[in-house]
Amino acid sequence: MDILKYQSDFLSYLDSKKIIKEPKNLYEPIDYILQIGGKRIRPMLTLIASDIFSGDYEKAMPAALAVEVFHNFTLVHDDIMDDAPLRRGNETVHEKWDINTGILSGDAMLILAYQYFENYEPIVFQKLAKLFSKTALEVCDGQQLDVDFETRNDVTIHEYIKMITLKTSVLVAAALKMGAIVANASDEQAQHLYNYGLNLGIAFQLQDDYLDTYGNPETFGKQVGGDIIENKKTYLYLKAFEVANDADKEKLTVLYNKKQKNISEKIKTVSAIFSKNNIPKHTKQLIEYYTNKSFDSLVHLNISDAQKNGLRLFGENLMSRKV
Repeated sequence: MDILKYQSDFLSYLDSKKIIKEPKNLYEPIDYILQIGGKRIRPMLTLIASDIFSGDYEKAMPAALAVEVFHNFTLVHDDIMDDAPLRRGNETVHEKWDINTGILSGDAMLILAYQYFENYEPIVFQKLAKLFSKTALEVCDGQQLDVDFETRNDVTIHEYIKMITLKTSVLVAAALKMGAIVANASDEQAQHLYNYGLNLGIAFQLQDDYLDTYGNPETFGKQVGGDIIENKKTYLYLKAFEVANDADKEKLTVLYNKKQKNISEKIKTVSAIFSKNNIPKHTKQLIEYYTNKSFDSLVHLNISDAQKNGLRLFGENLMSRKV
């Protein structure tokens, strides 16, 4: 399981599929968001899955590209909804161009993602498209819940886990299952791999939440404290509200129910409340719980111990990331 090889070959494939055509104001933003980096985790998972079940990851390239294009489409639209200035340390699409361009280029990316499945025979195409449609709608469900939570003061941790499962985790899981589908793995084996990805995706998003507050601005690639600025009811906030004293709860309620003029002061105050209540420790414990739950699914996979260890190592590396 050569992660660097998967990554290198996928980047070469991505580069070979560059869309350079008119109207340039539709396609240049697509090329821009796809080229400014990112960890390429989801397409790599598609290649890994295809490789472990068939020994051939090259045939999964179109499916991996579909996953990556769809993922970036969601980021373009998320950034518009969040009014985010930065993505991966660069200007967001709507900042570099404008909101209308971001909307239309994002729409085109969704359509392009489906087109990449046309590289497969009908039965594989049907399975991929069916999973993809289900996943895409779940991501929309998750995004709407995320927006709804911003104006609610009664969000539970259970509801939050459901939201990130839909918004983030299902795509990680689907990326793996798509690779299994391309490799003609059994439905049962594909589902076990999906479950591995689903729990890993939850852990991944919790890690992202943690880094949003405690990450290094130079390596994180997004505005640190962005969730606090946008009043996002992340696990950090919800756990703090569960364990903090009444004075801290009141401060959080006030800070999260109105836009603050002094943004840096808001981030500093909220972060201090989180730290005072051991929220970093609680968050890391939950990340570890879902990571281990993910690894439990590996027992059911009919693959070699070396391949299982590779998937375990991939998960461990993902959870120790700083970006």
